[in-house]
Amino acid sequence: MTFESAASEDQSLSEQLEAHLLSVEAVQKILNRSRASVYRYANTEPTLVNPPFDAQRLNPERRDHRDAPLMFHPNEVARFAQEVLGIQQVTIELVQPAETVTNALLRQILEELQAIRQALAES
Repeated sequence: MTFESAASEDQSLSEQLEAHLLSVEAVQKILNRSRASVYRYANTEPTLVNPPFDAQRLNPERRDHRDAPLMFHPNEVARFAQEVLGIQQVTIELVQPAETVTNALLRQILEELQAIRQALAES
């Protein structure tokens, strides 16, 4: 495995993980709380980008910089709802976005580029 293929695998893995993370708006709907409440529950610090885990707070995923939006793993939202808020039945449904024309075109371009790369590697 080359460095480029490992990097592309890491990138696709991170894209898949990001697709399954929940935004503040999604958490707001799941918990049936206001946006301000979600921000109050979130484990954030003005001086730290990624504060340590706090079992009494809603812990966001790690961020690269302070301006990155807060994103939450579905399991963390369920844990917080059950353990801290005392909500017994928590249902989190992840829905894949519909395939758009742009996504299909980008997928075709990617397949063509991969075929070209493979042909160049074989010659």
